Amino acid sequence: MTIPRRILGVDPGLHITGYGVIELNPGVKLCEAGIIRVTEKSMAERVLAIHSGLIEVIEQFRPEVLAVEQLYAHYKHPRTAILMGHARGVIFLAAAQHKLPVVSYNATRIKKIVTGSGRASKDQVQRTIQRELGLATAPEPPDVADALAAALCHFYTARDV
Repeated sequence: MTIPRRILGVDPGLHITGYGVIELNPGVKLCEAGIIRVTEKSMAERVLAIHSGLIEVIEQFRPEVLAVEQLYAHYKHPRTAILMGHARGVIFLAAAQHKLPVVSYNATRIKKIVTGSGRASKDQVQRTIQRELGLATAPEPPDVADALAAALCHFYTARDV
């Protein structure tokens, strides 16, 4: 597997979608990170806002791959998985429109690879991302750290193959 030079990590959400772009040059460097905040009420408007925001990031930073967290749903809350599927769907659509390959990782695998513990807390993920990328402060909100963790997970996984 060839290690991509730019990786876009995305943490899908219907209210807040986190994103982070890292670049390998030769070490890992943060290019951009932030959130797409969705305030629209209807589902159609929400997915359009996520799609539009992600298209802007893809066109500005031209990543070579998109890393995203796999969908997880607790059996007691299947509706959550269905709703999150909408967010993931438009993320995959934006990637496909730009011929950008998508890789999905289980949340516990991302945490295990990035922090060393598959059960790491949000705070642990944020502090690890801060350390790994040499940031002055931990990424806020946690959605940004989760997106950067997905990108770093892909980098570490591709590097070890």
